[in-house]
Amino acid sequence: MQNEIAGIRLPDSQLAREMAQFVRDTESDLLFHHSARVYCWGALTGARTGSTFDPELLYAASMFHDVGLTARYEQSQLRFEVDGANAARDFLRGHGISECDIETVWNAVALHTTPGIPQFMRPEIALVQAGAGMDVAGRGYDQFTDAQREAVVAAFPRETDFAHGIIDAFHQGMKHRPDSTFGTFNDDVLAFKDPGFQRIDMCTVILASSWNRRAGCDPVGGCAHHGHHDAGHKHE
Repeated sequence: MQNEIAGIRLPDSQLAREMAQFVRDTESDLLFHHSARVYCWGALTGARTGSTFDPELLYAASMFHDVGLTARYEQSQLRFEVDGANAARDFLRGHGISECDIETVWNAVALHTTPGIPQFMRPEIALVQAGAGMDVAGRGYDQFTDAQREAVVAAFPRETDFAHGIIDAFHQGMKHRPDSTFGTFNDDVLAFKDPGFQRIDMCTVILASSWNRRAGCDPVGGCAHHGHHDAGHKHE
């Protein structure tokens, strides 16, 4: 891999090379190239916005952020993001990385599909989410120059039908654990690929809660008071 792309440098330490090799051996070409582009978009965003970030931690989180979608987790019932975060944690611990830095990478991977929160956290966490959003959904597309986009895609090719390819990768990684998509936009993938998929509705969960089994509580109409009055007015 080239060391500089669109004015940003790819980490080239022994750790970075070993991470890249691990992910290349674990993921499809589509996911590996996607992960590398996520780093590039994230680093370019950081440079443009003046964020101070650790390139190696950003690279680690970018590389591992979709590892949880791979076949080695086909029996897991965890969110795929948590599987990827745990894999990154275990890899980094095996290389003597500090627990503080590992926590940053873990959070970056675990939260990359949770918009609205990462941008208020450490730069590495925010930039992974920004990079993933750019590469998958084109979020912030116009904030990059044509030259930047062309350089990144030349280094890490984007498949002609990447859109359907990444949806398929998401589906393969989550179809065996549909309940793990609750509370995320990952359930959109299962709904798109599987017409029989049923989303969990939070209002239904609340109304079916054990709290509503108390006598006299109607989960639709609310709790009936059975004619009882406030104690202060019982003699009126």
